[in-house]
Amino acid sequence: MLDRAYGLSRSLWLYYGRPGNGRRLDAFYEQFVRPDDLCFDIGAHVGDRTRSWSRLGASVVAVEPQPDFTRFLRWLFARDPRVTVLRAAVAATSGTVTLLLSPRTPTVTTGSTAFIDAATQVPSFAWVRWTEQVDVPATTMDALIATHGLPHFVKIDVEGMEDQVLAGLSQTLPALSFEFVPAAPASALASVDHLERLGRYRYNISLGESLALEFPVWIDAATLRLWLLACELAGPSGDVYARAEPTTARAGTTGPDGRRAGVNAPRR
Repeated sequence: MLDRAYGLSRSLWLYYGRPGNGRRLDAFYEQFVRPDDLCFDIGAHVGDRTRSWSRLGASVVAVEPQPDFTRFLRWLFARDPRVTVLRAAVAATSGTVTLLLSPRTPTVTTGSTAFIDAATQVPSFAWVRWTEQVDVPATTMDALIATHGLPHFVKIDVEGMEDQVLAGLSQTLPALSFEFVPAAPASALASVDHLERLGRYRYNISLGESLALEFPVWIDAATLRLWLLACELAGPSGDVYARAEPTTARAGTTGPDGRRAGVNAPRR
């Protein structure tokens, strides 16, 4: 119980403890999120991204499998009609996922044993322990889209299961981000491969919580793969941002408001 309380408090401090962080989030995400857009926050954790997108006028489906954090999100957004909170994992197929919990460091809770095996090889993860597990319901990206509509932006942060989330997607998304961890690059590389099978994207990188894009010009998939493979194993994690090129959106694919998937993709 004490470890769980410490873990929740640590996450709240990490994501809400820095003065002005809400303004920085809004300024960064307004290049991807517009009023009346639909967004999916996959791995919503303490909901700082969800809260930002709601402030920007978007509707948000916040998906979080950890029971403690789902309860917190439902309390946080109880009076926000823009936000729907779902307790679930997102995976390649619907069913059940066994979640490996790290009570003191819940930011690295995962359903991937391969992620744990790779991450524990670097010093920054040496003190992390995954001491509990829980079975949680799993859905897919396609199922979420069928229920809620095509999102204009999706954030995926699920500790080594990003490729499994995208494996359950069968259409191009206008824009998205997914986490990468240099010590465990396989998931990020597989995520790029899957996106490129669905359409053509341009990519950028944001390191840690910098809320800044690394490259002045968005890069192609081949360049991104080389960059990911060149990262030092103990280097900083971050997020890959992807924007669909308008010509690659599937004909007839529309969002809940009737806009074609690729029309609004490039936002500069």
